[in-house]
Amino acid sequence: MSAQRFDPGILLPTTVVGSFPAVKGSGLGTLLDPYKHAVRFAVAEQIRAGVDIISDGQVREGMVKAFTGKLPGIRDDTVISHVGAASGGITVSDTQYALTQTKRVKGILTGPSSIAHALRIATPGYRNRNELILDLARALAFEGRALADAGVSMIQIDEPILSTGVADLNTAAEAIMIIAETVPLPVCLHVCGPLETIIDPLLRLPIAILDIEAATQPENLEIFSGRDLHGKMVGCGCVASSDHEVESVDLIKKRIEACIDLFSPETILIDPDCGLRMHTPEGAFAKLSRMCEAVRLVRGEYQ
Repeated sequence: MSAQRFDPGILLPTTVVGSFPAVKGSGLGTLLDPYKHAVRFAVAEQIRAGVDIISDGQVREGMVKAFTGKLPGIRDDTVISHVGAASGGITVSDTQYALTQTKRVKGILTGPSSIAHALRIATPGYRNRNELILDLARALAFEGRALADAGVSMIQIDEPILSTGVADLNTAAEAIMIIAETVPLPVCLHVCGPLETIIDPLLRLPIAILDIEAATQPENLEIFSGRDLHGKMVGCGCVASSDHEVESVDLIKKRIEACIDLFSPETILIDPDCGLRMHTPEGAFAKLSRMCEAVRLVRGEYQ
């Protein structure tokens, strides 16, 4: 299966891995939806920073619980029966709001392997965790299709577990293919951590974009040397999510240039290493705005 190509329509498009600090509102409206203000604030701040492809902010709960809380067959952190698709969109409403503010929005799914390894299996319906991963993939594929119908530009699958050596890569690949075959959009896979031991299986996946940490894991860039990208774009993390210090525009620009030294600028997206949920709102905005300023400077050298 070949991946759908992604055409951003802009050189070195800026994006986010997903999460933004949750700034809750006050007043009677919060009784009905305590996160409504947080979604609107996160969307507005990404746009104000100049990000080309934003997210809904991922402000509701954690990246695992946001999905498992809505999937049949899961109670709290325990699998109690066969897992199925949610009865309605899980992240669709927040993403639809983002789409009213800008045309370029990514839909984001926490990956089936990462979700499965965060759960306890308490049902004989699953003989092993790999069977659970494939059912999760089928359930998440429905969410991905709903996000595609809402009008997002791409679907991102977050699989931080893959670089740890814990997850079975063959099962993870099968799960990602289930989603990619269902979603009629380019698929981006975000994987945190060092990729040296898993880069070849990742490059064989039917995805349009492989998103990596490169700010705090610069060695991730080196492992691409001499490897065939199979037509993929690369999301280069050029802002450190794990460090609360806000980097200078000059440092971010140098990181972007290091990516360009390996990849054609037409094949690169620029984003933070990971989500920014654990930062202050001011710090997250500063990181994103300086990243976008650095990209504007680099673009000027190619125009």
